[in-house]
Amino acid sequence: MNSTERLKIGLLFTALLGALTGCTTYVEEPHHARVYPQPTPVYVEDDYIYYPAYQVYYGPHRHHYIYRDHRAWVTRPAPPRVSVDALFASPSVRLGFHDSPALHHSTVVRQYPKHWAPPGWKPKQREGYREEGRGYYDPRGHR
Repeated sequence: MNSTERLKIGLLFTALLGALTGCTTYVEEPHHARVYPQPTPVYVEDDYIYYPAYQVYYGPHRHHYIYRDHRAWVTRPAPPRVSVDALFASPSVRLGFHDSPALHHSTVVRQYPKHWAPPGWKPKQREGYREEGRGYYDPRGHR
């Protein structure tokens, strides 16, 4: 076998190997793109209520409590180390910001220290609450 025959056999082998391994060129039909609409984000601005005695923020729209747990800010469905009744019976103030309480906490704590109460507030009064059965009823619809 001379070198020309070996070259022809080598080229034939390369072509056969390319065909068997799928290394051939082909044109694929274009896929039709599917378009899915993006869901509209739901953004609810919360008007936070701050409870100075416990340094807890309550978001009435989302029904969650925000507070510091050691060095981290947490969001939970219940307040820390206090019952909801006791929290709602303590002095509170509605705040005017709508973003994260962590961004405003240093100012809020200075403005409303731990023993702050609105003028005329009496601890045993439980303003805004009326008895309903065995517990207390919150006029905002939260227990």
